[in-house]
Amino acid sequence: MAVKSAHSPARRTRPAWPNDRRGWMIAVLSAIALVLFSVLVPVHAAAYLVPVPFAILVGAAAVTAPVLSVRFPKSAIALFTAAALLFPPTVPAAVAATAPFPWSVPMLLAFAVMVAAVTLEHGWRFGLAQFGLGSLAGLVAAAVYPAVPSANTLIVTTAVVGGIYLVAVLVASRLRVGAELTRERELTALEQSRRQVVEERTRIARELHDVVAHGMSLIQVQASTARYRVPDLPADAAREFDEIAQTARTGLTEMRRLLGVLRTEDQTAELAPQQGLRDIPALVESVRRAGADVEAALPASFPPVPDAVGITAFRVAQEALSNAVRHAPGAPIALSVEVDAVALRLVVRNGPSAAPDAAPPTAPAGAASRGHGLVGMRERAALVGGSVDAAADPDGGWTVAVVLPVPPMPPDPHSPTDPHAPTDPHAPTDPHTPTDGEPL
Repeated sequence: MAVKSAHSPARRTRPAWPNDRRGWMIAVLSAIALVLFSVLVPVHAAAYLVPVPFAILVGAAAVTAPVLSVRFPKSAIALFTAAALLFPPTVPAAVAATAPFPWSVPMLLAFAVMVAAVTLEHGWRFGLAQFGLGSLAGLVAAAVYPAVPSANTLIVTTAVVGGIYLVAVLVASRLRVGAELTRERELTALEQSRRQVVEERTRIARELHDVVAHGMSLIQVQASTARYRVPDLPADAAREFDEIAQTARTGLTEMRRLLGVLRTEDQTAELAPQQGLRDIPALVESVRRAGADVEAALPASFPPVPDAVGITAFRVAQEALSNAVRHAPGAPIALSVEVDAVALRLVVRNGPSAAPDAAPPTAPAGAASRGHGLVGMRERAALVGGSVDAAADPDGGWTVAVVLPVPPMPPDPHSPTDPHAPTDPHAPTDPHTPTDGEPL
């Protein structure tokens, strides 16, 4: 994706053909106007003996009025009505008695096109106004020249143009309903995408806050029990530990308040422990039970990693496997996890789908139409300093590669190798002090 400079405005290339309905309507009406003008002027000049300059003037007004009506409906209606009123007085009475009067066939067609154009673009009221004014112009001509037979022409014109008006009203209603449904779908899709993003970010924030809260609770417990676990603790050090415990308790209270804000009324608190790196084998088995062909390359034992990194790795693997199963049914899936002292590397690759019409498992970045799976994975990885690369393979498959940095784990203060740990095996211990493996 090309990056545009912030100091140079983006240039929009205009399409060779108009891509909106109004532009297409102007193009079509212009073509119709050209055809009608090439027919109307010779017919009026030859068959109705109208002077050529006047035939060109009246013909141009009649055929350009539909094009003008797209943007200026009132002016176009007035222009066409004037042309309809000016045409009959220029026809000699002898000619009018033998030719269709007061409407010629080209003028009748122009009248029908005008009514249809106004109705489709501006609704039934403007169309009805043009239909009424045009019909009134014909009646005025018939009243001015009562000796010329015009009843049949008026009846045919009124019936034909009236039928076209009714059809245009139905088509305009259908187009309006379709446009409203399209807008509603766009608004619904936009609202749904925003809600998915908000829910995903809320879940990520809740998980990370729960991890931090667990660490702060350990700090609070260790600081509160320091005076009982460490013999001969000076008074100043005991007060320092008490202040640390109080600060941790205050932070936990604020964090619970934040979690209460993050959880909406329709969400229930997640009481189950957060799943981490050691839960990936169980995740693979659950995907296999669903019928997927998953080959997992996992270490025999997972080394300890920070909780945030483990949760992120599990969630990313869960999303990648779910996308592969959903968008590439029947395709083989390969999952590999490697952990060293520097980073955790997780790769999920699926082959081409066995279904002929299956879509790719996830879309490139920025393609909102494919959902927010990749967006959520990248947000999770970015929160712990990692990255996610997803791309299609040459054979039609898809690969998701995740790299999460692994910061050094803090030393265990109760480890036997700790030089500051008490070495006296007979040292008294507090019965209420939590031990390894005991829940806090």
